[in-house]
Amino acid sequence: MLTATTPDWSELQPGFDDPVHDAQGVFRAVLDALARPGQLRSVGHRLAASSEASLAARATLLALTDASTCVWLQSPLAGVASALRFHTGAPLLSGEADLASTQGAQLVQFALITDPARCPAFDHFALGTAESPEHSTTLIVDVPTLNEGHIGNDGLHLRLRGPGIATHADVTVGGLTTAFWQARAALAPRFPAGLDLLIAAGDSVLGLPRTTHVEVC
Repeated sequence: MLTATTPDWSELQPGFDDPVHDAQGVFRAVLDALARPGQLRSVGHRLAASSEASLAARATLLALTDASTCVWLQSPLAGVASALRFHTGAPLLSGEADLASTQGAQLVQFALITDPARCPAFDHFALGTAESPEHSTTLIVDVPTLNEGHIGNDGLHLRLRGPGIATHADVTVGGLTTAFWQARAALAPRFPAGLDLLIAAGDSVLGLPRTTHVEVC
């Protein structure tokens, strides 16, 4: 039977200084980002810097998860895992083997991708069903750069359309290939099943619900 790892309580480390208010602030920022795709939202400087993942990615996980939500970490990040256990008690899975099993994929409600170039195929995650589209994985994808508008050559220029966007919104996202966005687009026929994405860099988060159409410009 697949089981999530059991924490070593002696090694737990805190994340938020003010867990209740910090989590509430991040939660509001993430919800606003999902409601307004294309508009970056700051989660605030609520965590110390870490080489494991961006502030936004770590804060988002801390704000959205609890003891009933299973989290999959692409890499076994000791600091991230410790903070999650300290604040949320969330059961953790890590590595391709856990995700590759049907049981593992269905368990995972949030996944942290810290090496986007090696992101697992989307069908390795729970996509939900037409009857229960909410039973899907939310991917938190950590990228090196993220900007509103089409800025410079450091990343792909994307044009977004869909609910929450008046006409279109332009963003520039580094670290993700055209193939990544093509694979996401291939999920469209499965709607209302699919995956919601939260793209994180620095203290900023970009919400991309499955209803958002993404065009690589």
